[in-house]
Parts: sequence; structure tokens; C-alpha cells
Amino acid sequence: MAAVDSFQLLYREIARSCHCYVEALALVGAVYTTSRAVVFARDCYSLIRLHFLPRLMHSGDLLHRFGEWAVILGASEDLAKAYAEELARKGVSIILISPDGQGVEGTAKAIADSHGVAALSVQADFSEGHAVCRPIRDVLKDKDIGFLITSMDVSLGSLEAFAGLPEDHLWDAVSRNVAAATLLVRIVLPGMAERGRGAVVNISSGLCCKPTPNKAAFTAITAYLDHFSRALHYEYRHRGVFVQSLIPFRIRSQEGGVSDKGGHSGGWLEPQPQVYARHAISTLGISHRTTGYWPHSLQFWLVQYMPEWIWVWGTRMFSRTQ
Repeated sequence: MAAVDSFQLLYREIARSCHCYVEALALVGAVYTTSRAVVFARDCYSLIRLHFLPRLMHSGDLLHRFGEWAVILGASEDLAKAYAEELARKGVSIILISPDGQGVEGTAKAIADSHGVAALSVQADFSEGHAVCRPIRDVLKDKDIGFLITSMDVSLGSLEAFAGLPEDHLWDAVSRNVAAATLLVRIVLPGMAERGRGAVVNISSGLCCKPTPNKAAFTAITAYLDHFSRALHYEYRHRGVFVQSLIPFRIRSQEGGVSDKGGHSGGWLEPQPQVYARHAISTLGISHRTTGYWPHSLQFWLVQYMPEWIWVWGTRMFSRTQ
């Protein structure tokens, strides 16, 4: 009986001495819970402000806000075509740049006929070197370039070991994505900064935030375009130039397959290029880094906070099922 009384006495003494620590831990827990609630509320507000409110309100005249002409690099990509058509629908004249001259020539004619705007095409293969910049400069000369849209070539998006990629394929991928986007920005940016208006949109992939096995080159290029865009935003935002890193996930191709900016149809998670382009254009001037489509923003939030080892394990498991 004495042992029981001693234990109860000891327990009361310990509880009394630890009471202040319990209150401190309760306070820390309350502060943490409140901070998480504030962050969650902020993220919800940002989601609504970015993806819903702009589509409910008139976005304004893009021509007067940014400029009369839009340069579209990678115009053979479905997403780039959809973005060009959406800009043309708002009255912006289009210049399409692609290694496939005949293909984009037909696209330019279709855009001009459908929307009543001027549409030009330029054949330029940046894998052939810096000389391709000269004809592009000639076409852009004396034009009010208000938009530069660069769309990443998704040919590296398939799952394949890096050592198995042909060297020519890697050279073309780096030239047509990294070199082409960088050089074109260098061509149009001085004019935009001088006029004090313009928008540069570099479209890559939501996979830029995580290293992905069997997509090493693809994710590395997306990371470059993402960081390049964000750095330019901080460098030129005070000069009236809006630079946006657009990082979508999967988008359905025109043929019914899936473009891995990030097969079966995933419904609203894998929108048609036209649907995605309408959503993405509504974010111009609002967010310098966005997925452009609210379901993709939810995906990006999940991927961003996922531990890297879980992401790598998941992608390896997924690749084995392909």
C-alpha cells in the first residue's frame, strides 16, 4: 500500500513539474495549427484569384496591353498551336516559328482565314546553329512584338534510359528547347523593354520541380526553362515586361493521345489543348509562375510537397507497368 501511495505521490510531483512544459507544447501546437490554416486559406485564395476570377471578368485588350504581334516558337506542338489560335481570336497577329516549314505554313494560313489577322511562318531549325537567327530578325524587324511564346518539344517526354538516347536526338532537343528559347528571348526582349510592355511565356512542364528517372534530359530542360523565366521576371518586371513560366502537366493531344508536359484519357486532369490555352491566357499578367490550369495546380501542389524518395519510387513503379 505504501508503494502505491509513493507512486501516486511521484506521479503528482512529475505532473506538477511538467505542467509548464505541457502548456508550452500546447501553445506551440496551436501556433503551428494556426499557421497551417493561414497557409491553406492563402493557397485557396490564390487558386481562386488566379484561375477563376480572371475568367469571370473581362481581361482587357491584349493588343494595347502587350502588343500587336505574337511570336510562337515550337509551332508544330499542339499546345503552341492552341495558344496561337487563342491569341489570334483576341485580335493578335501571329508569327509561327518551327523546323517544319510546310506544316506551320498551313497552320498560319488557317489562323489567318479563321480569325482575320495577319499570320506569318518562319522555318528555323536551331540545331543548325546560330545563323538561323538572321532570317528571324528580318521577319520581326519594325513589328510591335507584344508576345513571345516558347513551347517545349515533348519528344524527350517518353520514358527511356538516358544512355539509350541517340546523341543526335539529344543535340536536337537541347538546341530546339534551351538554345532556341534563350536566343529568341534575347532577340525580342530589348524591344519590349524599350516600349515598356510585352509578355514572354516559356511553356515547359510541371515535372520541373522533381528529378525523374528515365526522363533525366527532359526534366533538366524543363528546370532550365523554369529558372530562366523566373530570373527574367525579377530582372525585367520593373521595365514593363511580364515573364511567365508556364508549367502544365499532361495535356491531351489532337490525335487523342496524351502530351507529357508532365495512354489513357484522364478526363478533366488532361484537358484538350484549346481548353488549356483559354485557361492559361487568363493568367497573363497575374502570376509569373503557374500551371495555367487549376486541376494542374492541385497536382503541382501535391508533387511539390511530396518527399523526393516517394516520387522516385512512384515513377519507377509506373515505368515498369509501361
